[in-house]
Amino acid sequence: MSRAIRVLLADDEHLIRAALAQLLALEDDLEVVAQAASGPEAVAQAVAADVDVAVLDLQMPGLDGIAVAERLGADLPGCATVIVTSHGRPGHLKRALAGGVRGFLPKTTSAATLAAVVRTVHAGGRHVDPELAAEAIAAGDSPLTPREADVLELAADGAPVEEIAERASLSPGTVRNYLSNAVGKLGAANRHDACAIARRMGWI
Repeated sequence: MSRAIRVLLADDEHLIRAALAQLLALEDDLEVVAQAASGPEAVAQAVAADVDVAVLDLQMPGLDGIAVAERLGADLPGCATVIVTSHGRPGHLKRALAGGVRGFLPKTTSAATLAAVVRTVHAGGRHVDPELAAEAIAAGDSPLTPREADVLELAADGAPVEEIAERASLSPGTVRNYLSNAVGKLGAANRHDACAIARRMGWI
């Protein structure tokens, strides 16, 4: 009999992680050999346990799931990565695929489907939830430049222009220009509306 597929589960919600571990343990060909509650811990545990597949929550403390996948691509090239998220935005999906993620699923996925996807990515395949893929295609690419997205993200918590300028190492005038451009490109009423639109699409 071939060796079981060695799996890491990373999610900062302990209950979800424990439930997934129990469900995957019912599969004869899968073995959960490591668990983590943060991004940096996921990278360390995956490398230490030499896992075959890392199942990662998108939003985790320290590093998000996509950043973990990128790090594992360099530190553990034989490890395939799957993102499981309740925040399946088009921008997140595109960033994940660009970062080398091989599976992208909503948290509403059944345990049987997750197990099948783990097998698929371990064998070199890919699996993206069809609904999330359709939404990403319909949404198109972000109209924001990387700098506009950075400034808009810094503005998302309501910070004043002067504070954003200091944090982004830009002049207040340049920050205002970036925010104005973002508002115009997104067809937003103001910068707060622009932040909400960009966040909903996964562009910041």
